[in-house]
Parts: sequence; C-alpha cells; structure tokens
Amino acid sequence: MTSVRGWSSRGYRDGRGWLQGAPPPRWVRVLPVVLLVVVTVATLISPNGHDFGFLLGAIPPLAVLSYGPLATAVLSCLVVLLLNVPATHLNHPGDTDLLTVTFVALLSVFVSYVRSHRDAQLVTERAVGEAVQRAVLPPLPERVGGVGCVGLYRAAQHGTLVGGDFYDVSDGPYGVRAVMGDVRGHGLAAVATVVSLLGAFREAVLDLEDLESVAARMDRRLTVDSAGKPHAELFATALLMEFSADLRSVRIVACGHPAPVLLRNGRTQELAVAPGAPLGLGLVGAEPAKEVTVELGPRDRLFLASDGVWEARDGAGGFYPLPERLAGFAGVDAGALTELVWADLTRHYEVRDDATMLVLTPAIG
Repeated sequence: MTSVRGWSSRGYRDGRGWLQGAPPPRWVRVLPVVLLVVVTVATLISPNGHDFGFLLGAIPPLAVLSYGPLATAVLSCLVVLLLNVPATHLNHPGDTDLLTVTFVALLSVFVSYVRSHRDAQLVTERAVGEAVQRAVLPPLPERVGGVGCVGLYRAAQHGTLVGGDFYDVSDGPYGVRAVMGDVRGHGLAAVATVVSLLGAFREAVLDLEDLESVAARMDRRLTVDSAGKPHAELFATALLMEFSADLRSVRIVACGHPAPVLLRNGRTQELAVAPGAPLGLGLVGAEPAKEVTVELGPRDRLFLASDGVWEARDGAGGFYPLPERLAGFAGVDAGALTELVWADLTRHYEVRDDATMLVLTPAIG
C-alpha cells in the first residue's frame, strides 16, 4: 500500500515542504558555511575587505534554520573571530557593530536550542501519528486470498496522517471481502468513527454469511455510537464487496458510496449498483442496501475511489472524469495505477476531501 508515509521528491515523507516542518534542503544547510568561506576569501584578496563585513551578521541566523545549538555556536564563534583577525581587514569595526554581531550570535544559539527541542517533539508526535495510522489503516498485503490489492490514501487535513476515509480487505470463512468507506467530515475528528466502523467490519466478516448483514452490522454500530450524543450527525458512506470462491463473480453492496469501476480489456465501466442509504442515518422506512452480483473475467480489475477523487474539481468547476481517465491507463500495472491516477488528478484538479483509491485484481485462472 502506498500511503501518506511515502517519500516525496520535494519534501518529507508525507509531501511536506521544509517550510512546513520537514528537514531543510541541502542548500539551506550549506549556505552559512559557503557564505563564511566567500566572505573570508573576499576580505583576504580585496583591499577593501571591510565592505563585505556586513554579510557576516547573516550567518548565525541562517545557521538556525538547519543546525543545532552546538554547530550554530561554532559558526557564530568563527564569525566573531573573523571580525578580529587583522588579515581580513575587519578588525576595526565600531564597538557597536561588534556588540551587535555578538548579540545576534548569542541569540541565534538560543533560538537554535529552542528550535531543536521543538523539532524533537514534532518528530515524536509524527511517530505517534504514524503508529495510529498503522493501527487504523495497516498496510495492505499484496494479495488477500486470491485477490491482488493496491491502495492509496491521502488525508485532506494538512499535517495529518489519518482522516475520514477507510478501506480494508479481509479473507474469512465466507470468502474475500473488501470495504471502502467515507465518514462525514475529515481529519482527526473522524478517526474515532473510522476505528469503530473498521472494527465492526472485521468482526462481521468472520461471523455473518451475507454481505447485506455485514452492512447492517456496520450501520448498527454507527447508530449506537451516535445515540445520546446531541447533534452527533454521524454517518458514513460505504461500499462492500465479496468475491466468490472461484473469484469469477463479486457481490456488491453500496451504502451511499460511488460505485466501483470495472477495467476490462482496455475499457472501463462504472458498475450499476443498487444504491442504499448511508450508514448511521436511521431513515424511517428506508430500504436496506441490496446486493448486486457482477460476473468477472480473466485480467479484470476493480477500481474503488472515495468522494475525494470523484468530486475533485478543475478551475471551471468540472468533476474529475475518473472512468475516462482510467481508460487511458488501461495498460498500466495495478501497482502503479493508483499513483498515476493521483498524479493526474492533482495536476489540474483541486482535491478538497480525503482521497482514497483501491485496486482489486482477482486471480482468475
């Protein structure tokens, strides 16, 4: 599974840039040292070396961006030392100038000390966040039973690793079952509901014979969780799937969630499902979700996506045409398909919600 923990070529593991807490790029780390060397060389070869002295005052603050207090102190000492070496022509600054540079150097060491401790705390918090993600959405194995699995998850709330989307694929006594869901809202506020629904699904996979009963169990779980909570408004869309023992058919139950897209022989088809009410709404008189069976053939793939993908909009307000775009990626390996769709999606469309994709490939002989 490719998750938010994947490395990015332009930032940290979850795509953050260095201005959002990621380690600074190499040029930022090298800049104070390069500036110190350049000023030193310039002052040694120039008869008017004192004209470059003002640049030295920038070195300690620059060091704060990427160095700890010890390295910042070393660079600051070198700056003060350079100001007092006769050969550099900088040993005649005014007392005020020298005191100013010294004060800035001491202040930079202090700021670096505070920053390094803050960064250590952030690293700890990120590690906790990753542990939570692994507990809520553990990495999918490459294959569950006879079904190949590839998933991708991107949280909408900046700086978080988990949110309101969820998916899982489990092999139980009644076959391989999969779920994709989208809890109302996104970010940390939706995590507790995600945990509750996934727990209900994983338990129901082992106990209940039909997929409609699994959906009913998840619906009851959400209804119980919201009972007694004023203005809870807990609900979730969900798409449940169950593969037959020979993998030649799949049963689908849709609870307010977009239908899966079938990729077959270079063409795509959004499957017709019986739309049911989202989980947890408790609508009086509403019919329970109905099961639909779809026949599968060799090399067929099922592409599931959350609202964050389907409802992404371009500058003109148009939705992302997922089935049409998937048709252009028909020959792509399943392992790279989700990343390719994500790159295509974010190139020209704005994603405003958690975005989740799941590719299921039954190994039909």
